[in-house]
Amino acid sequence: MATDEGNVELRTAQLVLLPETKFKKDKQSKDSIFFRDGIRQIDFVLSYVDDIKKDADLKAERRKEFEYNLRKTGLELEIEDKTNSEDGRTYFVKIHAPWEVLATYAEVLGIKMPIKESDIPRPEKIPFSYMLGPLRLPRNVKHPHPEYFTAQFTRYRQELFLIDDKSTFFPSSSRNRIVYYILSRCPFGIEDGKKKFGIERLLTSHTYSSAYPLHDGQYWKPSEPPYPVNERYMLCQNWARFSYFYKEQPLDLIRNYYGEKIGIYFVFLGFYTEMLLFAAIVGLACFIYGLLSMHGSTRSTEICDPETGGQIIMCPLCDLVCDYWRLNSTCLASKVSHLFDNESTVFFAIFMGIWVTLFLEFWKQRQARLEYEWDLVDFEEEQQQLQLRPEFEAMCKHRKMNPVTKEMEPYMPLHHRISWYFLSGATVTLWMALVIASMVAVIVYRLSVFATFASFMESEASLKHVKSVLTPQIATSLSGSCLNFIVILILNFFYEKISAWITKMEIPRTYQEYESSLTLKMFLFQFVNFYSSCFYVAFFKGKFVGYPGEYTYLFNVWRSEECDPGGCLIELTTQLTIIMTGKQIFGNIKEVIYPFALNWWRRRKARTNSEKLYSRWEQDHDLESFGSLGLFYEYLETVIQFGFVTLFVASFPLAPLLALLNNAIEIRVDAWKLTTQYRRPVAAKAHSIGVWQDILYGMAVLSVASNAFIVAFTSDIIPRLVYYYAYSTNTSEPLKGYVNNSLSVFLIADLPNHTAPSERRDFTTCRYRDYRYPPNHDQKYAHNMQYWHVLAAKMTFIIVMEHIVFLVKFLLAWMIPDVPKDVQERIKREKLMTVKILHDFELNKLKENLQMDANEFAKEVMIQENKVQLAKSTI
Repeated sequence: MATDEGNVELRTAQLVLLPETKFKKDKQSKDSIFFRDGIRQIDFVLSYVDDIKKDADLKAERRKEFEYNLRKTGLELEIEDKTNSEDGRTYFVKIHAPWEVLATYAEVLGIKMPIKESDIPRPEKIPFSYMLGPLRLPRNVKHPHPEYFTAQFTRYRQELFLIDDKSTFFPSSSRNRIVYYILSRCPFGIEDGKKKFGIERLLTSHTYSSAYPLHDGQYWKPSEPPYPVNERYMLCQNWARFSYFYKEQPLDLIRNYYGEKIGIYFVFLGFYTEMLLFAAIVGLACFIYGLLSMHGSTRSTEICDPETGGQIIMCPLCDLVCDYWRLNSTCLASKVSHLFDNESTVFFAIFMGIWVTLFLEFWKQRQARLEYEWDLVDFEEEQQQLQLRPEFEAMCKHRKMNPVTKEMEPYMPLHHRISWYFLSGATVTLWMALVIASMVAVIVYRLSVFATFASFMESEASLKHVKSVLTPQIATSLSGSCLNFIVILILNFFYEKISAWITKMEIPRTYQEYESSLTLKMFLFQFVNFYSSCFYVAFFKGKFVGYPGEYTYLFNVWRSEECDPGGCLIELTTQLTIIMTGKQIFGNIKEVIYPFALNWWRRRKARTNSEKLYSRWEQDHDLESFGSLGLFYEYLETVIQFGFVTLFVASFPLAPLLALLNNAIEIRVDAWKLTTQYRRPVAAKAHSIGVWQDILYGMAVLSVASNAFIVAFTSDIIPRLVYYYAYSTNTSEPLKGYVNNSLSVFLIADLPNHTAPSERRDFTTCRYRDYRYPPNHDQKYAHNMQYWHVLAAKMTFIIVMEHIVFLVKFLLAWMIPDVPKDVQERIKREKLMTVKILHDFELNKLKENLQMDANEFAKEVMIQENKVQLAKSTI
């Protein structure tokens, strides 16, 4: 033990001298990922700037103690003086993990390493796979390494593992994961009677300005010998190029370089995009059907016909300033509405209910296959996710025994945190109410602006030709949707900051609790923020309007919005298209421009001493940090898009196609960001997409109900079917007369003075969209029998559709196994072979030990016999 301590002190003394060594620029490549000796690889880099504030001495003492303790764990450090940096201000601490450290902590973390090349052949090619040739990547890129049987690394079994070169045995992702594990647990002193530890706390207190693993080279050129293969360049060439949008992803290479947690996100995004292809094809077919049948639509024909729609006088859509109008003024809107509101709408709604089930069930299988291929079958929760957060420990004044470890751990009683929980809940509720209030404000905007549009278009002679294309309803809907989208972005920007602050104030115990709490807040808010306006248009607009003379009013001022005579579906389609498309375009532009601009500015500020070496660690230092929540926002974006594709897809069959096109770009944008614009994230393990999977299941169930209600209450398909089977008297054209049948009659004389237009007209009645008795009936303006027939048909459709879809969902979930049969067999085969290899290894080792003991025993016997013989001869 004394010898070990002496070696540590000697190594420490030697390494302390390293910063004093003269920096030899001519002997150091700017792309070097090694110490100055060119042998020891840099696994991690810490940076800091001299601080002249009052706590400068405290920070310096923390760094000194922290680095001393790092050296005691066996890590080797090399410090670059600020005079060698480009900006002349920043110190860099380069960290190398030698073999002994890697071997020790690989055993602690249970990292699996290869023991024998696998004899299980890769899955055979699917039929017609030759047709997918252009989509494939070269085999050495798709599978850069052969498959191996693996076992958890242990030092006393080193001979068992396939160690050709100790310096390259552990991949760089495993190396930086091990170093970060040490950094996150290394103490740096005792303050206020408490032991302080962890790089995260040092970063929070600005003792260090950054901590990151190095990229293994430039992304635009390969490394030159003798440097190892530049995986970053390979990823950039085969993954991050936008011209490769149609190709598969090099998933094994992504996993090797970035770790399983980031790798599984791209597996999920790629799989989701592949499944969207089938939904997009069916949705496009439904849209084409609507396009081809648009001119043959009886409803559109009647509305556009001057002798039918042109003779129907509609009641004013607002009070006083709005005039009576002819039904054929909505001719174009009725034709466009038919694109999305036709017989195929019902089929597509049912299809998407089944599609979402297939997607989730096949994703389970894909995930199970991935667990086998990436050695995650026996994976347990990542330890760093269960690690206590430094903020939690800093705030804790109590200790409690852990019933599992039997050790005293920091503990915070519930009554200390309950006030923050109340504040958190109140803030989330307040912001959701703010979203609802903003939606109401947009509704008020539409109500107040509609009258302006209507009177302006009516009075301006120059707009006579425009009115056939851009009616007051369409103009109001478009402007209202755009305004709503802008409000959504503004609220989202502020809430992201507030939710992160609130979650910190709750003082979550572990990183996993922190992420779960933030996920719940962000998802709830974004769900309400992005979908509330769509839910309003789909399920509330035009449903509680009343009728002429008895309209309902918002705040007793603004008359409730009415749907177009063709229904609210076209407005829901408009709303969905603007929000979904706008969010995707804005998100992609932001993801490209934001890190690029920041990095450009950071490099511009850093390049003050151009004669200095702009080293590999400085180049990475000037990149944007991906952050611990980088993946969180990527998942959130994908899940919100999934909601647009599933919750309202009955109103917009092209939504899967838009999502497919966006994701094809999104994959390359994310790849480009990670490879070129961000520091290399610390590798972490994960065996699933976590809590997002439960959220997807919840949205899948909700989507069945929402689409059933959209078809029933927002679409016009059910009233048409009721008329077709129960009220039509025309056998040759059953839908002829439907438009006239769906409009009720109102006597203009019954209009109150505060709602009627001021000018006198030569007609006595106007029409409105509802099923009510005419003014000459005993029960005038009361709902007629057809209204109740239609309502019964709508409720029946919802029940039947939900039961059919849920029955198919449960059957599919039962029929499709979570783990494919071939994967089960491969897992059993690998376990059997691993046990056999370990058994043979232990047996051979035991035989060698016994053989060695037998030889030693024989030698000892011979020595004793010789002694006896010698003694006898002497006597």
